[in-house]
Amino acid sequence: MSSRLTLLTLSAMLSLCTSCAHSVHQIHTSDFKDAVPYTQGTAIEVSASQTVILRMVGNSDYVDEAYEKLLSSCPGRITGITTKYSTRLSFMSWENIIRIEGLCVP
Repeated sequence: MSSRLTLLTLSAMLSLCTSCAHSVHQIHTSDFKDAVPYTQGTAIEVSASQTVILRMVGNSDYVDEAYEKLLSSCPGRITGITTKYSTRLSFMSWENIIRIEGLCVP
């Protein structure tokens, strides 16, 4: 009986330590007033992330990095920008992710 209880306890602890979850916090869409047909542009997508372990943050400029990647990936005008902010949760850590999509118009 004792070995079954120990095995059950270890199994429960292992599942808690290795489980993860995802959460979408915010989605923002820019103005489409001056948008062009999708076929006239090229879809672009960039992302950056920030890893947080035990509330210690290593990179706090991840949103700026994603924005700079977006600007450098299009020589023309960017329209129809969609920004998604989400979090990937793990045991005692998480990862904040920013993903920006848009339409590059020459």
